[in-house]
Amino acid sequence: MEPIEINAGSWYLRALRADDRVDDRPALADGGITDPDYVDRRTREWAAESHLSWAVCVPTTAELVAEIGATPQPGDTVTISGWARPGYDDALAEGLAAVRRFAAGALGLQPV
Repeated sequence: MEPIEINAGSWYLRALRADDRVDDRPALADGGITDPDYVDRRTREWAAESHLSWAVCVPTTAELVAEIGATPQPGDTVTISGWARPGYDDALAEGLAAVRRFAAGALGLQPV
């Protein structure tokens, strides 16, 4: 599956990136994620449909302020979780709600 972008009201959810235009690695490091292969691994997981992940971003700057992941489980369920940089708990909450709606409505998966 190709990554799906989600508009979550005040926040924009997109795939993690580390390219010449956008590099999420510094923001990920603020969240304690320093694995140099992390973004590539998340991209491979989208393709395999084993874990779907989103960078929750400020719409005007594309700055990552939180990350949300959805892991499909046996049956028609999905585990959804995330983390936020300090001061962005509201972005995480709105993003989690949007991903839950997406998982149920577009993928037919019920969050557990």
